[in-house]
Amino acid sequence: MTMAVEALTRVRGLRLASIDFGGTGTPVLALHGHFGRARAFAPLAADLAPEYRLIALEQRAHGHSDRGDGDVSQDAYVADAAEFVRGLGLGPMIVYGHSMGGVTAFQLAARHPELVRALVVEEGGALNRQPEAPHPVLDVSDWPRRTATLAELRRQIEARGIPDASYFLESAVEYPDGWGLLFDYADMMESQRALIGDWWGEWLASTCPALLVHGLDSFILPTTMARQMAERRPNTVLRELPGCGHWAHDDDPAGFARTVRDFLATLEG
Repeated sequence: MTMAVEALTRVRGLRLASIDFGGTGTPVLALHGHFGRARAFAPLAADLAPEYRLIALEQRAHGHSDRGDGDVSQDAYVADAAEFVRGLGLGPMIVYGHSMGGVTAFQLAARHPELVRALVVEEGGALNRQPEAPHPVLDVSDWPRRTATLAELRRQIEARGIPDASYFLESAVEYPDGWGLLFDYADMMESQRALIGDWWGEWLASTCPALLVHGLDSFILPTTMARQMAERRPNTVLRELPGCGHWAHDDDPAGFARTVRDFLATLEG
């Protein structure tokens, strides 16, 4: 059994956290979405091992990575990912991204095709604006900064319309003055606004094999858009997961891992 190794790597002047889940399998870079953490990919890493070695990057302003000067644009995320892959020396890599991380993944493939062998995009849309994407920004500006207990932090987040705060609580830590989240709320609001836009050009710009995974119950990526993305981009496979929402990898971990593994197997010929 391999041990996951957490590291802080200097990337473009910032210290970015990452987790290498280990092994000797084919390397896969994993990029989380807004509010996410690298450690959230531990179940997927276990499901894909030993054939695949998952290396998850904690993107700037998330988790234990530096926020830098507050630049949370897509350009910054893509440039960070490119430099991180170069530093690993394992490219071209299979790149998997969820939500915002999915957009970063296909932008990385478009801008740095020499670094990306194949794409797995989960719930990352080519068009992220209203009315096509009904909820491009989650308002966290009034979320609690500190609470006395972790349970209270969960309660207050869920009281603001979040059915299950578990995803966000991956970033919960105990500070000297109580429980809070690692990310800066203003950074997350700015980062979400920076993701609003038309990304069709970059979705269509790369030619590597791609898997697009869509949860049929998603409130973020409309099914019609997911189908258009697959139809318009050659070399793209769409897999729709029933009973899954925007976090398909959490809603059906086994089904999601099987879907990814089946696609990755087609690259081995």
